[in-house]
Amino acid sequence: MKFTVTPRFCETDALGHINNTSYFIYLEEARIKFFESLGYSMNLEDWKFILASTKCDFINQGRFNQKLIVSSYISKIGNKSFHLEHEICCEETNKMIATGNAIIVFFNFKEQKSEEIPELFREQLERHLVVK
Repeated sequence: MKFTVTPRFCETDALGHINNTSYFIYLEEARIKFFESLGYSMNLEDWKFILASTKCDFINQGRFNQKLIVSSYISKIGNKSFHLEHEICCEETNKMIATGNAIIVFFNFKEQKSEEIPELFREQLERHLVVK
């Protein structure tokens, strides 16, 4: 799954590049778009996912108004969690700007505990599985 983001001036810092905190906003947007592509809305009553971990590695500097492509894919599926990977590249040069990772747990908010990933959802995830 891919989408384009154009960094706004407010997402940059005094050094002229995209501030490190802004990348986490792009990664959050990527997660939301990924879930929406699977048919899940942001309806909190039906929400079954919790973020256990997230990280971002900054490879090259991104700049204001630079068109970036955010690509997302699944790298690992466990019993109760899965890994969602992200690559952020410059649209014009294809230069890697940043990579990110999120570990997402299938979670029952009413019971406040993790649960096994249901088979139908696992099948959806497997369609996006990329092993590198």
